[in-house]
Amino acid sequence: MGNRYAFLEKQYIGRDYIRICIRLVMAAFCFAAYVYERDRDNTQDLFLVVGFGIIGVSIILLFLIQYKTIIDDKKIMIDGLWSARKVEINLSTIKSVRKDTYSNYLFNNPVYNLHRKGSVRFYSSGKDAVVLTDRDGFEYFIGTQRPNEMYLVIKDQMKS
Repeated sequence: MGNRYAFLEKQYIGRDYIRICIRLVMAAFCFAAYVYERDRDNTQDLFLVVGFGIIGVSIILLFLIQYKTIIDDKKIMIDGLWSARKVEINLSTIKSVRKDTYSNYLFNNPVYNLHRKGSVRFYSSGKDAVVLTDRDGFEYFIGTQRPNEMYLVIKDQMKS
């Protein structure tokens, strides 16, 4: 059984390592405050509940898809969360493709279809991106965990 698409990648909201570390530190703080709290009243129980809540939300976020990228039939389809619009990029209008770093910052917020300074950005986690430039000079930054594979598939789809 073969692949239906030339390229398929799913980006998850909760799989960014820096955000996971932040949530775990917050949960650890709640558990430490629970143990350290000397007064045996409702405040202590609240720290325990919040700590387990943070861990529970973190587990749920690991399986929540922010967007998926599909490359097939000379177009790129990026489909986001529930009410987000599906974005289709026709590869016949693209004049250049390159691999690049998404951002030089250590912390980047996940974005979907963010229009900023003559570009559209799609990012969930990692530091790599494939940048498409269309005929009008408009750039599409597509964050990916597999930049080499995505780049080669796009180049192949543009040639055929």
